Amino acid sequence: MKKWIIMVIVVLVVAAASFGAYKLFLNKANKEVNFQTETVKRRDIASSVQSTGVIRAKIGAEVKVGARISGRVERLFANIGDVVKKGQLIARIEQEDLKAKVNEASMNLKINEANLDLAQKNLQRMQNLYAKDFVSKDKVDVAERDYKTAVAQSNQIKETIRYNETQMSYANIYAPISGIIASVTTQQGETVSASSLNVPTFVTIVDLTRLEIYAYVDETDIGKITPGFEATFTVDSFPDKDFKGKVTAIYPKATIQDNVVYYITVISIDNPEGKLKPDMTVNATIYLNKRDNVLAVPNKSIKREGGKKVVTVLENDKPVQKTVKTGWKDSTYTEIIEGLKEGDKVVTGEAVKKEEGF
Repeated sequence: MKKWIIMVIVVLVVAAASFGAYKLFLNKANKEVNFQTETVKRRDIASSVQSTGVIRAKIGAEVKVGARISGRVERLFANIGDVVKKGQLIARIEQEDLKAKVNEASMNLKINEANLDLAQKNLQRMQNLYAKDFVSKDKVDVAERDYKTAVAQSNQIKETIRYNETQMSYANIYAPISGIIASVTTQQGETVSASSLNVPTFVTIVDLTRLEIYAYVDETDIGKITPGFEATFTVDSFPDKDFKGKVTAIYPKATIQDNVVYYITVISIDNPEGKLKPDMTVNATIYLNKRDNVLAVPNKSIKREGGKKVVTVLENDKPVQKTVKTGWKDSTYTEIIEGLKEGDKVVTGEAVKKEEGF
């Protein structure tokens, strides 16, 4: 009985192995290879550098508008988000005390002008009497001194008036640039105190048409970039929209972040719709070299064999290897100078499809 059992087991094992081998052979025989391809066509390619950065206002495009004199804010004509033009009145400080100073100085000038007229007449009289030997030279000298003193006082009062009028003009605060009100840091009715060390800020105005990007470029890539290169970028607020810009400057001093050396690359941008705002984070692509309307294939389709670059092309559904001469390349595509024509299908990979064989 034991021998029969052993023989049955051996037979079953042999049968199972034979069945498995047969099925494996059948599946291999029925495998069909389908190639993944991409059509050779013309496209624009460019090598590029990726970087992150932040939007900043250009120098002079963000201005903090403050008061040069102390006083109570009589009227405030600006609110956050308001669009203002250069020279537009945005605030007024109470100026009654300044007007009173101007009026007081004007009255003093009138009094002084009367004294000046009297001093001038007295000097002329003394000069005439001295010419006739009726008075001594001392009398003429005193009259001349009084006249010059009156002239000096008159000039001093005029300067005081001019100063007070200038101070009064500071009570009206105008927008120095055109832009949008980004912040308001005072209130109507509030009393502000101004000094040479403290200039209270009323509003901050930003010109959204004069913005730029500070892009942080790795030190390994900064040598490839020069002013004039084109760039595109996106912001988190508008992820589906690509904005355009151009490199205008590269800061010579490095910035170190997380032990990595970066160089600030300035990219000028247009913002006609006002969508972009200062301090927005951007993801920028700086294009180093650009080729327009050239034949290109995916980078992964190019192989090296025997020191030559080759691609596999499907001809009548059969793979044929061809030698090619390449040009520029970017992160995805490579320019083909010789070896292929538009419309060829290059193999980028293969997919194995199993058909039922049992």
